[in-house]
Amino acid sequence: MGETVARNKKAYHDYEILDSYEAGMVLRGSEVKAIRQGRVNLKDSFVKIIKGEAFLLNAHISNLETTHSHFRPEERRDRKLLLHNKEIAKLFEKTSKDGLSIVPTSMYFNHKNFVKIKIALARGKKLHDKRQDLKTRTANREAQTAMKNHFYK
Repeated sequence: MGETVARNKKAYHDYEILDSYEAGMVLRGSEVKAIRQGRVNLKDSFVKIIKGEAFLLNAHISNLETTHSHFRPEERRDRKLLLHNKEIAKLFEKTSKDGLSIVPTSMYFNHKNFVKIKIALARGKKLHDKRQDLKTRTANREAQTAMKNHFYK
């Protein structure tokens, strides 16, 4: 994995991640430049399979000021994801039968400077699961600071 441009922290909070995939994305030229500058928000985005093709919906890629107004793509447009047919069939089966969701977790440039997006098959967390995760995270953080303070006094 190369240089990470955007992370979807909300996905890890709201979902239990089961399986992850790497996908390419169909983009326009100005969008690649905007992604390179980090003008991406994956917070409320999700992946949907429509007619045997995977699409990233509701992802926000801001336009650059230097982009000509005629060539400016819509910021929240549907973007096609590039996956193998077997992967798409597997994802479709899991989402339709098991009621799972597909969420993007991060966006990055690979070693050949192609924009890649890591998507995950996820199950929604209940409120008590979120609270439990928060408790364990807080306890771990407190333990780390106690250890740090103990050894560096």
